[in-house]
Amino acid sequence: MMLRWFRNAALAAAVLSGTATAHNYHMGLADIGYNADTGNTEIVHTYTAHDVEALLANLYGRQFDLGLDEGQDALRRYLDKRFVLAAEGRRLPLQWVGVKASADTITVYQQVDGAALPAGTVLKNGVLTDFLPGQINTVNVGGSAGRAAATLTFTAAKEEQRLP
Repeated sequence: MMLRWFRNAALAAAVLSGTATAHNYHMGLADIGYNADTGNTEIVHTYTAHDVEALLANLYGRQFDLGLDEGQDALRRYLDKRFVLAAEGRRLPLQWVGVKASADTITVYQQVDGAALPAGTVLKNGVLTDFLPGQINTVNVGGSAGRAAATLTFTAAKEEQRLP
């Protein structure tokens, strides 16, 4: 729990410092972990609000309020194409739990209902890399079912990796 808090604090500090210095660094952070209490695999993504807002404006030619269903639907359609988990050649269904939008960050909550990720699951994470070539997405994968925890990095050149 303390490690997750520290990672989130470090992300917030990085986002805030990036905002103050002309925003030259584009990054996203996702945590994927199995919650034994609910039986779900939970996914929490965090992105810089300015980058997400610029992406949606570019895609749709107008601004969205991510506090409203219409804005969340636009973001969901995009994420459904750019963040994909697949096992045994089949796409795993990601349930949309919700969004928390602030002036600095957009946090998206998703889950895979009633299942831990099977061994050999492949993640495609191209979120924002099609819009910002310098985007770097870091994914922390929690250990479960005898597998070790790991951190993976995704870029425009490397959008797909097998989870440990």
